[in-house]
Amino acid sequence: MSVIRFESIRKVFDGQLVLDDFNLLVREAEMKIVIGGSGSGKSTILKMVLGLVRPDSGRITLWERDVTQLAEEEWLPLRGTMGMVFQGGALFDSLTVGENAAYRLREQAELDEEEIRGTVEEVLGFVGLGDAIDKMPSELSGGMRRRVAIARSLVGHPRIMLYDEPTAGLDPITSRTICELIMKLRDLDRVTSILVTHDLKAAHTMAAEKALPGENGEVRFVPRDPDTPGVTQFVMLERGKVLLEGGEEELLSSPDPYIREFVD
Repeated sequence: MSVIRFESIRKVFDGQLVLDDFNLLVREAEMKIVIGGSGSGKSTILKMVLGLVRPDSGRITLWERDVTQLAEEEWLPLRGTMGMVFQGGALFDSLTVGENAAYRLREQAELDEEEIRGTVEEVLGFVGLGDAIDKMPSELSGGMRRRVAIARSLVGHPRIMLYDEPTAGLDPITSRTICELIMKLRDLDRVTSILVTHDLKAAHTMAAEKALPGENGEVRFVPRDPDTPGVTQFVMLERGKVLLEGGEEELLSSPDPYIREFVD
């Protein structure tokens, strides 16, 4: 099923062409890892999925519904089906971890405090930070702050997840933890996702492995069968156009000079 579709998208900011005849299809439970140089249009794609930026021409559909020209009030319920992990986490420093995770629920004012607390405990438990609920962001490491950001995005059980550099600046062990959380959402909860990154090592992990349910509620991470097409594909952008879309093998074997410069 088509969840996100961009068709012939063009976008210009201040006279600069950001996206040019951009096309992308993301199906249910698929992940697209978007890579490319600075200014290639990566973050603009995420903003368009959220309805924060409109294309100058072309069409965007979510679950096969044309959302290109929706009014702001029509976007509100759609955004409730999405989660966004901003670069660096973007937590509210004056709120506790629990208050950060509960922020959207309190804004919506649809649940009582007991229900909000239960939801917050659930999402913080998912990211392994149940005991940090009353801590302040300043008391957390960078990796923990990133995990809180993921927990906050999971409130409402989103069907689409958008990630902007989720592993940037993290040490290898912490980066691995973030990758495992993202793979769990993709493979076990079948969440559709677009991930923007410069971290090719983390991208390789998410493309080469998959999450499987184990015993006693534990999760196993195993290598993907190289003969079976993966649910994760790479999208290489250059000057707002798709230069390559395919599996990691296609990316690494491409002779294109721009791609070689990026991956070597």
